[in-house]
Order: sequence, then structure tokens, then C-alpha cells
Amino acid sequence: MNSSHRPASQPAHPAWHYGLAILAFAIGSLVFAWPWLFGGWTIPWDAKAHFYPQLAFLARSIHEGQLPFWTPNVFGGHPQIADPQSLIFSPPYLLLALLSPAPSFAAFDGMLFFMLFAGGVAIILLFKDEHWHPAGATVAAFAFAFGASNAWRIQHVGQVLSMAWFAIALWLLLRALRRRSAFYGALAGLAAGLMIIDRDQVALLCALLLAIFAAWRLIENDGESLGRRLWSALPALLAGAITGVIVIAVPIAFTLALAEQSNRAVIDFAGAVRGSLPPPSFFTLISANLFGTDGPLAAYWGPPVSEVWGANDLALARNMADVYLGALPVVAILTFGLVRGGIFSRDIRMFTAAAVLMTLYALGGYTPVFELLFKIPGSDLFRRPADATFPLGAMLAIVGGYLVHRLATAEQVLSRRAIAMGAALVAVAFLACVGIAFDKGRLAQATQPLIWTALCLFGALVLAMIMRPLARNTFACIALVAVFMTADLRLNNGPNESTALPAQNFEALVPGSNDPTLAFLRQKLAENQTPDRRDRVELAAIDFHWPNASLSQNIDHWLGYNPVRLKWFADATGAIDHVAIPDQRRFAPLFASYRSPMADLLGIRYIATGVPAEQLDKNLKAGDLIPLTRTKNAYIYENPRALPRVLFATTARKADFAAMIENGQWPDVDYRSTVLLENPPEAVMAKAPGSGRIVSYRNTEVVIEASSPEGGWLVLNDVWHPWWQVEVDGVPAPLLRADVIFRAVELTPGQHQVRFVFRPFAGLWAQLRGRSL
Repeated sequence: MNSSHRPASQPAHPAWHYGLAILAFAIGSLVFAWPWLFGGWTIPWDAKAHFYPQLAFLARSIHEGQLPFWTPNVFGGHPQIADPQSLIFSPPYLLLALLSPAPSFAAFDGMLFFMLFAGGVAIILLFKDEHWHPAGATVAAFAFAFGASNAWRIQHVGQVLSMAWFAIALWLLLRALRRRSAFYGALAGLAAGLMIIDRDQVALLCALLLAIFAAWRLIENDGESLGRRLWSALPALLAGAITGVIVIAVPIAFTLALAEQSNRAVIDFAGAVRGSLPPPSFFTLISANLFGTDGPLAAYWGPPVSEVWGANDLALARNMADVYLGALPVVAILTFGLVRGGIFSRDIRMFTAAAVLMTLYALGGYTPVFELLFKIPGSDLFRRPADATFPLGAMLAIVGGYLVHRLATAEQVLSRRAIAMGAALVAVAFLACVGIAFDKGRLAQATQPLIWTALCLFGALVLAMIMRPLARNTFACIALVAVFMTADLRLNNGPNESTALPAQNFEALVPGSNDPTLAFLRQKLAENQTPDRRDRVELAAIDFHWPNASLSQNIDHWLGYNPVRLKWFADATGAIDHVAIPDQRRFAPLFASYRSPMADLLGIRYIATGVPAEQLDKNLKAGDLIPLTRTKNAYIYENPRALPRVLFATTARKADFAAMIENGQWPDVDYRSTVLLENPPEAVMAKAPGSGRIVSYRNTEVVIEASSPEGGWLVLNDVWHPWWQVEVDGVPAPLLRADVIFRAVELTPGQHQVRFVFRPFAGLWAQLRGRSL
């Protein structure tokens, strides 16, 4: 917004005042993050179960001189370069991986808090450009970084990163449009591109908001014709668009290609509305822990708990319904925002409108508007409209901070009538929280949170009433609101079961962990290693964070934790996104039991389960698995039939892989010497047996020396993927899909060096051109 829109009563503050705001925000950020950085706590759930192992794999690969584009450690092999959650295209975590071969939990969490801090600084700089009071900037920065979903859902690392980049992109975009600057336009495009390559619903919604804000500022009448405004802004917009496209082109192309190959289905409207935000969730804007969100799960009584709110089909975790961003911005909205109409002033109505839009989106099926919003391109890729609480929190933070600015710069202090009306609104909001607790029979349980709420609201009301005289001393004003926001958010949004658990709980994820289960598995894998073997393990139903421990430990696990899996692999094996509890260990027609050709071909040698194996596999018979030991967290078994990673087949047999996946029927052959192919040679004769020896096994390259006396097929029991290529003695050869999901190559008689190479860029190009390699 041009400075000409700033009333004369709102003097510009010197830059060092905003420097004070950044300093106060930095100190408050350190206080807020201290338990995670130095107190022995760590961000749990997805942050550790999914994202930290991705970082561990990335860091190990880089420091071993390997490309991290493919991992053999989960799902029998997975294309990391195309996975939006692999962190390969995340500059903060790529930097962390470059700096350390084994980043600590604290380093991982610290980087996430640093990105939130960077986003908060961008909000302060946005306030500086708008000539809004540094105290308001301080409030907005705290509410953005440590309020709403950025605090309560901090374990959703990708979405938090998207929010941090969004704040930076927003500041740069508005500056670019104000200054008509191609340079800042390019920087805005860079930040927006880095936001979009996180490839989640939050990034989609934030990209929509950036487009709306750009259009709003261009259409907004400031005395200049629309045509002239568009022409003068064109260099900034073009620079941003070109830069953004350059940043996102390759990652997005890889993701779209993986989507075609994966199990991830398009979400229909009925599926999406299961992730709608229940309207009672907005009580948490007033009282963060009204529903017991921070306590034991059994004590939580907020939506969508059916025993309290009635039967429903919602699929939301408790922390997804908490949107508390601090008492001061909420009081500012209720008092100056509603009583004085501040939320509709020209300076802020763009953000107010965005907050309304994100509220409607988050409510999902609770309003008829979502059916229209669901038509936004890309919306059907995501299952949870409640994710809109991330950008909603950002918009409310900016609106609340702006209204604190208005309180600080008002020509007169609030009148008694305005104070009374504002206090009445705050009291009504508080009493509504008391009323809902009473109505649901939870008043006794909610008493303590309500007491804290009352104290925070009272303190915020006092601050709002004295803001104008307090603002005469900018330093004192910034310091006081920073202390209040830090104390409020640290008390109400601080460490809890959803956002912080003891770091020792996740020992299994630490590279080189001494966890007894992992130590035993490493010992057995080393003892039984031979030139043709690279045995796999199964880690099933042990705990939430175990399925991806293999990425941290460099162990090949045939399962894992990821919402995206290769379709042919998932269909053939029954692998779903997680295997943390017994019910998630699914079998498929083609993998109906641990005693099956699929288990043997996958080379699943050791099976570690949190419950006895027969509870997972109802078809298991005595002797099918050999019990080895019982550790503190797992039963460990051996599959004595597990086949080597490399096989040499002298006979090929035709098979219909699609039919096999459907009916689960394996041909009765010896898979040590016979390979199933969809199109084998017409005349197949028995040949003298051959052999294969693994010379080198790396993420994106496997080198095998093969002895082929009379010809045959070298089979590598790694998951087939079209971006893998194979060379025989340095000459490209056709890569065959073998035994439903594995790789093979036909060899002529003689000694050969076979080299399997993962070439994702060539594979992507071929896929985009619509032809196979």
C-alpha cells in the first residue's frame, strides 16, 4: 500500500524501532523454543516418525558421496527425488544435511523454529513497509510464529515450512508492487516457489492468497488508472512469475510424474469433508486448552469426540482443532476491530477478507461455500480442508497486530463507552467458553484452563486500554507486548503431548542407535551377509515412529511410513501408508502370509513385531518363522526361506502380472532358477546355472558381476521403476519387470558386469514425452 494511504496521525517510525521489535521477537522466540532446543524435548509424531528419517537419509547420502534420489531403505525402494516430503528440495534442511552427516533432533527442531522466526521477521518488515506501529508488528510476529496451527501442528513440518515461506513471499510481493521493483518481484517469486515446492495443501492455499493479494493491490484505487498500475507493475509481476516457475518446474514435474505411478488417489468431495474443521473449534481462539488439547488424549473432550459432540465421520486429530494465537490480538479484534470497525478499514480489509475466505475453506462441509471452493484446481489432491487453519492463523495474526497498531496510534484513547463495549464482547466470548463446558458436563475439567484464560484476557484488556499512552515510549511498548505475548503463548501453546515429547522416546531414530532391537538386527544382518545377499527386515506394529527408522539406520525395510507409495508395489504387497499398530499390517492376495513367494523374493529375512507374529498373520503355521529373541519392544523372527537379493534364472516363464495381483496365484516354480516375465522369449530351454555377485550397492547404482555359462536372466530383487536403466558391459540393455515387481536383464553366455543406474531426469523426460526408456 502506498504511503499516501497513511493518515498524518500515524507517523513513520525509524528503522531501529523495528530492529527493537525483531530483537524482542528473537528473545521471545528463544524462550518459546528453549524446551525443544535445550530442555530434552523434541517435536514428535510426523516430525520425527517421517521427516527426521528423511533428513537422516539425505545427510548420510551426501556425506557418503551418494545421490539421495532413490532410497533402498523403505518400501523395497522409493524415488525420493519425486517425493514432496523427502526434503531434497527444502533449502533449510538441505543446508543442515550438508553441515552434518547425522543431524541431531535439536538441530532438526531448531531449523524449523528458525524458519518460523524468519517468517515472523518478514511480518515485522511488512509492518515497517506499511508504517504500522512496531508494537503491532511484534504482536503479529508472535501470533504468526507461535499461534494457531504453526504452534499446535508444528509436527507437520512441510506445512510449517510452507507458512514460513509464505510470510516471506507476502512481504516481498507487497514491497515489489509498492516499489514497482523487478528485483523484489524476483525475490517474491523465489520465496513463493520455495513455498510451493513443499507441495502440500497449505502451499496451494497460500499461493491462492498471494494471487488474490496481488490482484487486490493492483485493482485498489489510489488515484492512478488501472491500466497504468498494471503496466508499471508488469516488470515486478513478470520477474516473480518467471523466477517462481524456474524454482518449481523440476520438483513439480517429478511430483506429478510420481502421482501417475503412485497409489495416491484423487480425493472426492465426500472424502474431503471428513477433514472439515468443526465450528466449536473456534472456542479455542479464546481459550487454548478449553477442551484439554494439551493433556492426556483420554481427557480430550473437544470436537470431533463423538461421545461429547455426537456421531460424526470426521477424521481429525485433536491438535488440528486448536487455533489459539494469543489473547492480545483476539482482544484487539473484539475491541477496536469490531467496536470501532477497525477490521473493515482500508488498510487491513484485504487481510480480513482473506481470513474470512480461509475460515470458510477450513469449515469445509459445514458451509455450502466449500462445494464451490473445492473446485479450486488442486483441491481434490488433499483430504483436509482444516489445513486452512495455517493461513487463517497468519491472517488473524496480521489483523490482530494491525489493530494493536491502531490502538497505539489512535488520536484519542478509547472512550469509556468503547472500553465497556469491548470488555462486554470479551466477557461474552469468555462466558460462551464457560457455557459450552457446562453444557457438555466438562466444567470441572475446564476450570483450570478457564482461569488461565480469564487472566490472559484481563491482561490483554488492560494492555489494550493503556496502549495509546504506553506507545509514547516505543521501547517500553515493544518490550511489554513482547513479554506478554511470550508468556501467553508459552503458557497456552507451549510443549504438550501433540508438540513435545521426551527425546529419548525416539532413540530408534538416532543414526547408529543402540536400541536392542536394532542392535540385534544389525548383528544378524552382518553375520549372514554374502556376495549375493542384502537381506531385508520388517518392522511392524512396534510404535508410531518405527516404520521409517530404517532410513536413519541404513537398513532395508520393505515397509515404511509414507502416504505415497508406488502403485504396483502397494497393490502386490498390501503395503499401506503406515505400520505402527497391528491393524495396519495388511496382507494382499499375492502376499497372503509370511510364508509366500513374495516374502521370499523380497528377501525379508528378519521380522520384528510389537506383538507375536501370529497375531498379524492369521495364516501363519508352526515352523513358518523361527523365533530368535524377545527384546524390550519387539518379537524377532527369522524367515529361513528368504532369497538372496541377486538371483540367476536359467528359465523364463510367461505371466500376467495384473491377474496375479488380482487372484494371488503364484506359479509353482523354483524362483531361484525361474523368472516370471510378461513377454519372455518364445523358445525357452534349460541352461547351465549361473550366478551373480554384488560388487557395489549404492542408492542410485548397483553393480553386479554375473557368470552366465549358457545365458539366462540376472534378477535383482529391488523394486522395478521406469527411471532405472541397466547396462551390460557398458552397453544399455532392456530393463525387464520380473516376478511382478522386481528388475531383471537378459544375459548372453559369458562373464558380464551388470550396472543398474537410477536416472530420474532422463526417466522424467521420457515420461513427459510419453514414451518409455
